[in-house]
Amino acid sequence: MKLSELCALPGATKACKRVGRGIGSGKGKTSGRGVKGQKSRSGVSINGFEGGQMPIYRRLPKRGFVNIFSKNFNVVSLQGIQKAIDAGKLNTLSVITAEVLVAARVIRRVKAGVRLLSDGELKSKVSFKISGASKAAIAKIEKSGSSISFISPL
Repeated sequence: MKLSELCALPGATKACKRVGRGIGSGKGKTSGRGVKGQKSRSGVSINGFEGGQMPIYRRLPKRGFVNIFSKNFNVVSLQGIQKAIDAGKLNTLSVITAEVLVAARVIRRVKAGVRLLSDGELKSKVSFKISGASKAAIAKIEKSGSSISFISPL
């Protein structure tokens, strides 16, 4: 087999609709755009335009508040940590940090840090070095004999 002989399976691709190829094609002359007017021309973008009156997105007041200093944390449950330990992805002897969780594929990428939640139980004795945890998660961690220390978020 050569590179030039590769092709998609039959039915995998759909042919594009060729417009403006004569009346007999069914999409000839005006190419399905109707007749005249701004929308029949090319290069037209009139989304949100309301014929000269004030558009609705400008008539309505702004609402709410967006905190530009808010942090976006990776949320991990104790159950997810225990599953990773049981599967052999996490080593209980090493300190569990955000980078270790990424390497074990518990989280996809490090955001502002990792925050632990108390869903599930922690049976293994491990040490954590993360950005935050809920009060219930801290209680469960200390109950299992594990330790937790906090670092400042990114």
